[in-house]
Amino acid sequence: MLQRLKAIGRASLRSCANVIGSTRPGRVFFEDAVDGAMNRTRTVTHRGTVLVFAVPNSVNEFRVRSFATKEPETLAWIDSISSGAVLWDIGANIGLYSCYAAKARGCRVIAFEPSVFNLELLARNVFVNGLSRSVTIMSLPLFERLAEDTLNMTTTAWGGALSTFGLKQGYDGSAMDSVFEFRTVGLPVDECISRLGLPEPQYIKLDVDGIEHLVLRGGPRVLQGVRSLSVEVNDDFTEQAQECQRLLTAAGLHFVSKAHSAVIEADPRFNTVFNQIWAR
Repeated sequence: MLQRLKAIGRASLRSCANVIGSTRPGRVFFEDAVDGAMNRTRTVTHRGTVLVFAVPNSVNEFRVRSFATKEPETLAWIDSISSGAVLWDIGANIGLYSCYAAKARGCRVIAFEPSVFNLELLARNVFVNGLSRSVTIMSLPLFERLAEDTLNMTTTAWGGALSTFGLKQGYDGSAMDSVFEFRTVGLPVDECISRLGLPEPQYIKLDVDGIEHLVLRGGPRVLQGVRSLSVEVNDDFTEQAQECQRLLTAAGLHFVSKAHSAVIEADPRFNTVFNQIWAR
């Protein structure tokens, strides 16, 4: 009943917005409102590192508010990274961890994020934190091979997640319903070095909501030189879990730990999803 009332309320608001937006004063009002939302920021401090993030909507408000509690294991892993190291943040979203690694550890970060809705926020967050020389943004998805294919997205919200390149499957391996999609080019990890000349990573953070094993398949050579890696794995997604284990073991890495926060544990959709740490 509550969900139905919310849906009715949203539909009513959209109808009103369409009417108001059809007038010139209304268009000016909405343009100013969007500009205001995109320029709204929140500050977060973690272990002495001060960061500023854009918060144009409730999704980003939540991400910033839960900065220290949603993935404390990821922050702890970043804190263990060697100062000045090269980190690849694959699935960077709006750049929370890219910015933290660059500012707290002095990392040279390559931030991979294909969502057109997240890229602006990622760029804004890098800029407002003074990290434009430390963080390079890559807007192409990573995949097991060089391929022109579709990025399937479950949301068009700024800061949204659960999108997949090349397959219409979700974080748990089941079929996903996309609400937005576009064609782009996926690159294998190894070819980011050979074709693009990107710096080789000593550390990799991999969180792409379901095709982590396919991304790893594309990087056998790069994985040989990685010191440590954090990868999101769903224990109930057997193909993903087993293939990640096989590929990382073959690269000479060993499993260290897995963890998720109380925030994730409380959500029945994601309580079998863990961030695994592997090291050499």
